[in-house]
Amino acid sequence: MSKHAFLSPSGSHRWLNCTPSAMLESEFPGGSSSAAEEGTAAHAFCEHKLKKALRRRSKRPVSDYDSDEMQEYTDSYVDYVLEQLEVAKQTCKDSMVLIEQKVDFSEYVPDGYGTADCIIVSDDTLQIIDFKYGLGVLVDAEQNTQLMCYSIGALNLFDSLYDIKEVTMHIFQPRRENVQNWTIPVDELKAWAENELKPKAQMALNGKGEYHPGEWCQFCKAAVRCRARAEEKLRLAQQEFKMPPLLTDSEIEEVLTILPDLTKWADGILAYATDAAVNHGK
Repeated sequence: MSKHAFLSPSGSHRWLNCTPSAMLESEFPGGSSSAAEEGTAAHAFCEHKLKKALRRRSKRPVSDYDSDEMQEYTDSYVDYVLEQLEVAKQTCKDSMVLIEQKVDFSEYVPDGYGTADCIIVSDDTLQIIDFKYGLGVLVDAEQNTQLMCYSIGALNLFDSLYDIKEVTMHIFQPRRENVQNWTIPVDELKAWAENELKPKAQMALNGKGEYHPGEWCQFCKAAVRCRARAEEKLRLAQQEFKMPPLLTDSEIEEVLTILPDLTKWADGILAYATDAAVNHGK
């Protein structure tokens, strides 16, 4: 198994909405960022602290990103998980907690696997709790395809042992004061996996389908050079900057709503071109 699945759960929002993007991204080299490394460090503290809280063996991680802020936020994550566990124990005393659990959903996504931060299994309920240390993007729990993939994988582990009727997915994003949960019946989740996840994953694996720009482009490696995205931004610019004698106030308001996205795209193009010229002689 490679370190990261080709069709990763974390990128599923992108490749489900723009199926050929997965193949396009594979042409670009991978890389890490300080934000990603910081998030990895925070997850390591979450894992360690939760294991200690549940009286399991664990060695305290060491990281250059360690800070009072990180310790505070990872403490609050552990408190949140323990709260959910206590609620689960009210109806199922022997509720099970799995930490950094590998899950496999390759029945629907070829070579589909991932690691769930925390899973709580009760008699008829499965809970997936995901810790997000990121500060930039507010993450929603509802229809969160990453957690839905994890949930499908977790069901494969426990569905035969428990009579699970519903899955609750939690997002814990403390730096944005964002704590959400969303519940879906197991039948609906499996229907989504069969009717949407499975066929679109096959399309993505084969590089099929139409390029479909949207907010999911944000973390796409190919975003700066993507022709479909460029055409969409230029079309928006042409539409908004037509040449009537004078712009009305309402037209200016419309321009203002799309301006941040256009300038962000333009800045990305400029940064790519500058790097190509300065560092690669183009």
